[in-house]
Amino acid sequence: MTTKLPASFLPAKFQVLSGSALKLIAITLMLIDHTGLMILYNYPATTATLFSFGGVDYSWYRIFRDIGRAAFPIFCFLLVEGFLHTHNRKKYGLNLFLFACISEIPWNFMFTNTWRYEKQNVFFTLFLGYLAFCALEYFWDNQKMQLVCVLALLTVSVFLKADYGWRGFVFLLIMYWFRNDKTAQAIIGSCWLYYEWKACFAFLSINMYNGERGFVKGRFLKYVFYWFYPVHITILVILRKLLFHM
Repeated sequence: MTTKLPASFLPAKFQVLSGSALKLIAITLMLIDHTGLMILYNYPATTATLFSFGGVDYSWYRIFRDIGRAAFPIFCFLLVEGFLHTHNRKKYGLNLFLFACISEIPWNFMFTNTWRYEKQNVFFTLFLGYLAFCALEYFWDNQKMQLVCVLALLTVSVFLKADYGWRGFVFLLIMYWFRNDKTAQAIIGSCWLYYEWKACFAFLSINMYNGERGFVKGRFLKYVFYWFYPVHITILVILRKLLFHM
């Protein structure tokens, strides 16, 4: 499916990535990030300084984590695209919530090796953002209700302590509000991400999006990308246990 695209800051000849390609990039970046967090962090050789730049010491661990920062903005962009083009918004939202619940146990073990952890996984952040999109559209002609709903969901994000926190929730709103202007989306989104500036590189791939769905078609492949999150965390938890007995 091809859609009319908002203007990109990149020439048309560089807009070569389908939605499926963006999904592959996002999950690869996430895998790199989590591999750094769960595996490289425990190897002294990979945490040793390779070089210093701008007053920061870089190791293989730091490099993996920094590369992985670009995953979240791409997932946020894909969520906005999914919201705009899904044929069943109720089912889309239910899937986000279902996999948020499924992912909680692997997420908890990733950080504490126990069944409990005070913070929640990123699917909850995406789910709250999705609810905000729904509220903004439903109350399109009632700005007071829009504000009430957004503030209520923002409050939930604070108390829920989902991954990326309230800043991640606000970033999702930025991606939605500026969905029709990719240049403004990139500039304002990058300014918001000042605290994690490495994530701003995600806007390069986002602006290479060509509006096509790509190879992810059908129920099976769609759910492969949902399942990737809890499954890859589970595998890394097991691998960490085998390698480091922790």
